[in-house]
Amino acid sequence: MDPIENLAAIDIGTSSVHLAIARPVEGGNPELLLREKLPVRLGSGASDMKTLDPEAVDRAIVALQSFRSLADAHNATIHAVATSAVREANDASAFLERASNEAGIDIAVIAGVEEARLIHLGALGAVPIANTAHLVIDIGGGSTEFIVGHGMEPKLLRSLKMGHVRTSNRFFPDGVVDLDAVGECRSWLRSFLARIAVDAKAAGFEQVVGCSGTFETVAAIARQHRTGDPSETTGEITRAAVDAVIAEILATPNPEDRRAIGGLDDHRADTIIAGALIVEALMDSLDFETFTVSPAALREGLLLDRLDEQHPNTDGLLHLSSIRASSVRFVAERYGENITHARQATDVALQLFDSTVDHHGYGRFERDVLEAASMLHNIGRFVGHGAHHRHSYYLIRNSEHLAGFHAHETRLIALVARYHRKSAPKPEHSEFAKLREGDQQLVRVLAGMLRIGIALDRTYRTAAGDVSVDVRANTIVLSVRGEGIELELYAANERKSLLENALKTPIVVTSA
Repeated sequence: MDPIENLAAIDIGTSSVHLAIARPVEGGNPELLLREKLPVRLGSGASDMKTLDPEAVDRAIVALQSFRSLADAHNATIHAVATSAVREANDASAFLERASNEAGIDIAVIAGVEEARLIHLGALGAVPIANTAHLVIDIGGGSTEFIVGHGMEPKLLRSLKMGHVRTSNRFFPDGVVDLDAVGECRSWLRSFLARIAVDAKAAGFEQVVGCSGTFETVAAIARQHRTGDPSETTGEITRAAVDAVIAEILATPNPEDRRAIGGLDDHRADTIIAGALIVEALMDSLDFETFTVSPAALREGLLLDRLDEQHPNTDGLLHLSSIRASSVRFVAERYGENITHARQATDVALQLFDSTVDHHGYGRFERDVLEAASMLHNIGRFVGHGAHHRHSYYLIRNSEHLAGFHAHETRLIALVARYHRKSAPKPEHSEFAKLREGDQQLVRVLAGMLRIGIALDRTYRTAAGDVSVDVRANTIVLSVRGEGIELELYAANERKSLLENALKTPIVVTSA
């Protein structure tokens, strides 16, 4: 096995930028080497949060440059994701470009459901909840994620546009306690949480785990009350303790005076009113009296996720590939995909991928993109047959059910599926043109493989029962066994040109 590299996970949130660096451990969870957090407050606006504050963007770039240096010092490969503030901002592209150019960090903007999945994964690695029905809640600056899990599997993944920064901007813009605003905030939170409360209770849970800064801060203040030591991390936090925390906060109207509260970080002095009220509303709406705080959340979940992607045999927690596979199959079945045909085409395409690694040099990331695109290439027929390749692109691109894939991966999957038929990718195709040159080449290669895989099941009879791939004298030869496969062979030879041109290598498809 290749040596396992250290991994660095960066989470760009609405309130802070987080870093975790870990050393993979074969057969178990990674060994955490470093954890850092820098407050930047990217999000702005009471409800829509459609712009990134320019000064906050500057702070975020400085934070990313610092994290780049730390990752380099630990010889760690960086994986960075952005959440609520960036995914909602109309001007996010400028920030992402600056991060790439000035900090050398490419950021994947992830959907709320994917954020929830990674948070759940981080909590599973840190808190002993795998054997119980549990509810994990992560209060961020711009959104709150909810995960109900039974054992290792998430049964409910949900993200709401309700966070401590967003709620503060709406009800406490100057960070000052106003009792009328407190009442309005409580009423709004109860109304906002009504739907998720019904769904979470229906899914069923016994234990509640809170993740990230707001839960950590409320817990730290509660422990200061109880033991005088806010750094103590053990034990559950009760509803009575939360009530005492809220009482102290509301009795300290000014954020400047509030900084003296034991256990409260300075940078949360203005948003802790909203944060504590969110915790209170969650306990009321979802009917739980105690919660445990997880020391791990999104960034740790991202570490586990990327560790499995790069070294699948090292993960002692669970096989994440099964999450991707089950979500792909769910989407395929949701839109009436012919699973037998899709699997046959996928198997041939993957065999072609594996046999030509020396030509394309791609790895597991790209293989997963090909497998997902192959399984989903025909789902556009649910909308209409004539241009179903375009419909497939739209359905994949906008699906909320592809768990385990971030936004860039989903875009690539959608484009590979889009080019499974009709014209080859062209510069004038707007979505294809937005890709970087390397990703454009990837789409050409994978779509070319998919076209051959589909062609070799042209009659939907799985007649091409055995396909072998051999590379001879710089020619890729596909030898196909089967009865009555003349149409499959003809179709494959007709549709091989995209892959031939992408790999700059002749391809021969022949009967074995």
